[in-house]
Amino acid sequence: MPHSVSHYLAEGPRLGIRHFTYEDGAEFTARVRESKALHHPWLFPPDTAEAYARYAGRLIEDPTKAGFLVCDRVTHALAGYININNIVRGAFQSGALGYGAFAHAAGRGLMREGLNLVVDHAFGPLRLHRLEINVQPGNAASIALARACGFRLEGFSPHLLYIDGAWRDHERWALTAEMRACG
Repeated sequence: MPHSVSHYLAEGPRLGIRHFTYEDGAEFTARVRESKALHHPWLFPPDTAEAYARYAGRLIEDPTKAGFLVCDRVTHALAGYININNIVRGAFQSGALGYGAFAHAAGRGLMREGLNLVVDHAFGPLRLHRLEINVQPGNAASIALARACGFRLEGFSPHLLYIDGAWRDHERWALTAEMRACG
């Protein structure tokens, strides 16, 4: 279902970001199926209606998560998604980012624009102080996106996340509200 510009939480020159809805399932899963070669072996987003409903439900209902769809402002088509997971409040005010572009939108700078919109939203209305991106060392596109959006490499975590049947090493990239203000 197309959404009007008024539904966007933030807008850039080409994109808007908005929250996930259950109604996005058909388009989201179709885009995931079209993007399998792009996502493998890094991402395994939901590609069925049932899996999407569970996935979106967690993003919609769990206060420790915030999910954003990156949408073309003209066509309203989904270009990708960016999630803030593991949101911790109190003295930490932090979250972990995960994201994926869809194949038709890859390589056009759209995810950079979208990630910058989500970061601004996280440090603004969501009042977070720190965002972290954990990236497998071989995922050059994801590392380039983190770097392009001002994240700095903080370290290396061996066997950090269980992905595709094995514990995978990750680089830790982070950005704080102060770093963003200075950048």
